[in-house]
Amino acid sequence: MYRVIDEFDLKDKRVFIRTDYNIPVKGGVIQDDTRIRASLSTLEYAINQGAKIIIGSHLGRPKGGREEKFSLFPIAAHLTGLLNKEVVFPENCVGDSVRKLASELRPGDVLLLENLRFCPEEESNNEIFSKQLAQLADIYIDDSFGTVHRAHASTNGMVKFFKEKGIGFLVQKELKFLQILLQNPQKPFLAVLGGAKVTDKIGVVENLMNHVDAFIIGGAMAYTFLKAKGVKVGRSLVDESKIHQAGRLLERASVKGVDILLPVDSLLAPRIEEGVEIRIARNEEDWDNWMGCDIGPESIKIFKEEIASAHTIFWNGPMGAFETAGFEKGTEAMALAITQNKGMTVVGGGDSISAVKQAGYADRVTHLCTGGGAALEFLEGKKLPGLKVLEI
Repeated sequence: MYRVIDEFDLKDKRVFIRTDYNIPVKGGVIQDDTRIRASLSTLEYAINQGAKIIIGSHLGRPKGGREEKFSLFPIAAHLTGLLNKEVVFPENCVGDSVRKLASELRPGDVLLLENLRFCPEEESNNEIFSKQLAQLADIYIDDSFGTVHRAHASTNGMVKFFKEKGIGFLVQKELKFLQILLQNPQKPFLAVLGGAKVTDKIGVVENLMNHVDAFIIGGAMAYTFLKAKGVKVGRSLVDESKIHQAGRLLERASVKGVDILLPVDSLLAPRIEEGVEIRIARNEEDWDNWMGCDIGPESIKIFKEEIASAHTIFWNGPMGAFETAGFEKGTEAMALAITQNKGMTVVGGGDSISAVKQAGYADRVTHLCTGGGAALEFLEGKKLPGLKVLEI
């Protein structure tokens, strides 16, 4: 159980709100402000309650110091427009000047700290840095679902210095839908998993085996499962170290009566590159030195039928090399089929969300998850460091 922001007396209190503003910014121009807008309900509530707000976030992966391309300055400017109030923006996230600015905040004021990852101590969960951040505020609120699986200073280390701590409305919403998937999904429950790395998803398959009625597995990870079944997949991306585990999961699913649908045909190419020669081959054909880059038309047909019959769907990961023109059809077909489903649909992961948005039906999805990695670890049954410290 977690306390939610509306359970605290925020008036005249300095409130540290951890948000996830790790968004695409090119040349100082924001490309997608979905995550900023997702934080507004929590921020506006705190403003209306007379809190003095200090926002902490990160952007990108700066290499141990300040990099202007990862500055949160464009986000501060954009947030000023969205909130219709000036957002104070210091040049750092800790230090005397930041402490002074935080102490001078008036009720309803908003201060956005510079990128937390400009300080290497953030990711190393340094205790001194954690204490410096904690000294800025009286109450801690985590509204950054995309980072709750990280044991960083702003998501884990600083929390122990607060008596009053809890979650924002965004994290509350994320947990609500993920808990439904694990505790009370309307049957049939289908998990659609794709992407390149079997390692990222194999634990999810293992844990969801106890909850779902069927899996659809596509993307490069499907070729590890196909190889475990004895299919010769040419030069397709295969995680040799996970073949045995994949085979064991297929056996376990069979015993439990859980269907695992794998591609029956694939779009093959000599390499993942725009404009290369492509061909379609079934699993039993000779793939020679070609590699699977997307699911084929017969697989699309089978997968769409399975999606249409489901009442609850969780989707994470593309069906092929979605980012390269020519290999996006499988992912787009899944996006369209899922958005046409009338049941509860939860979509997580950058590529999956992009596909749903490109299909033009993002508003038809029950819930777009703001943290793909965190969602996977939650569904895997792991204790997430950013949530564990907030438990009451």
